[in-house]
Amino acid sequence: MTGRFFLETYGCQMNIAESNAMTLQLEALGWSAAERPEEADIVLLNTCAVRQTAEDRIWGRIGYYKFLKESRDFTLIVTGCMAERLGEEIIKESKAVDYVLGTFQKRKLSEIACGHGETHAPVKADDLSVSPHFQFEPYHLAKGAFKAFLPIMHGCNNFCSYCIVPYVRGREISRSPEDIFREIERLEEKGVREITLLGQNVNSYNWNDTLRFPDLLAKIASMTDSIRWIRFMSSHPKDIPQELIRVIAEHETVCNHIHLPVQHGSNSVLRRMNRKYTREHYFDLVEMMRSVIPGLSLSTDLMIGFPGESEEDFELTLDLVRQVGFDDAFTYYYNPREGTAAYDMAEQVPHEVKLDRLKTLIELQREISFARRKARIGDSERVLVEQRAKKREGELLARTNRNEMVAFPGGEGLIGSFVPVVLKTLHGNTFRGEVVCPGK
Repeated sequence: MTGRFFLETYGCQMNIAESNAMTLQLEALGWSAAERPEEADIVLLNTCAVRQTAEDRIWGRIGYYKFLKESRDFTLIVTGCMAERLGEEIIKESKAVDYVLGTFQKRKLSEIACGHGETHAPVKADDLSVSPHFQFEPYHLAKGAFKAFLPIMHGCNNFCSYCIVPYVRGREISRSPEDIFREIERLEEKGVREITLLGQNVNSYNWNDTLRFPDLLAKIASMTDSIRWIRFMSSHPKDIPQELIRVIAEHETVCNHIHLPVQHGSNSVLRRMNRKYTREHYFDLVEMMRSVIPGLSLSTDLMIGFPGESEEDFELTLDLVRQVGFDDAFTYYYNPREGTAAYDMAEQVPHEVKLDRLKTLIELQREISFARRKARIGDSERVLVEQRAKKREGELLARTNRNEMVAFPGGEGLIGSFVPVVLKTLHGNTFRGEVVCPGK
């Protein structure tokens, strides 16, 4: 039996890639995508568990679908990290959920789709026939897309004391290079222009101690044709060897934007976070990267309000931000996750203090980001055109090698192509530019 499906995706780029793979699974079985969940025979929620706010949102969506089931019949499937973490609770709390597929069980979707319409009670995917161990999907490209997320490894061995990921994604598993190269060949055939190599800790990729991430990245950079830009995320500061920095500098197709989460500027907090590096190590790493990679763009993650964070610890974080001068930073406050080492730590920082410190950090980073972008006005850049601008008629949105957004006048025929532009002005975080005509 076939029908229509609707898939909602929450969380990280890995979830987006895995949702694309599930879409391909269903389409291969003859299913088609519905435009609205109210029209679907199967509804999937691909969930995130990194923060409580993400899980609260999913509970809200489950509540909506419980209401919708009062007027029409459909199968509701909850999958992803929240499903892995709270599978039994989801089944217990909501009879509207028909299946719960954890992060290791998404291939069971085909089995469910083939049996769609059969009478069943709410069930966790362990009760289905496929063994729950992680398997990489062969392909992850969304239909018609010219940019692709490409998983090359899964899981994390770091066990940062605040992070739920190792518990819901498991230990690190590297994908075979043959499967990676096969998918890249498929992406080349489809005319993809940019790929992002993905992993919870992407640069710890290690295939049987014979191929590590720097060599894999160099091989990929040497084999691509239509793919002109290669990005990767996320990285851990303890796993950035000199060889990787050299590969980025030597291969033009590897973008010179690196997202390198530092999380905090205090060594005592980094130690309690179990981050396995110091602020001094991070400074040395940034200095090395900037000395080797021309025009390096650096972004990061910063967490405020970790248990035991003193005012001095917070000031050390502000000092690190000033010294490094990040182009961008994703800033957030500590969110306790049950099951992690930090959950029961003493000296929890009051919520009001977290908010005040986060506001101060955001204001500082905005000043730095604006100053760094303003200094780029007048530069010429090759950009990849991504979409029409939503707020201005007749304009396009594009992205630079350095992961900056640029808006400029142009026709839709340019979407998916590289265009030379000059950066003219800056509005918020977005440049406004003009296409550089040949001969000018």
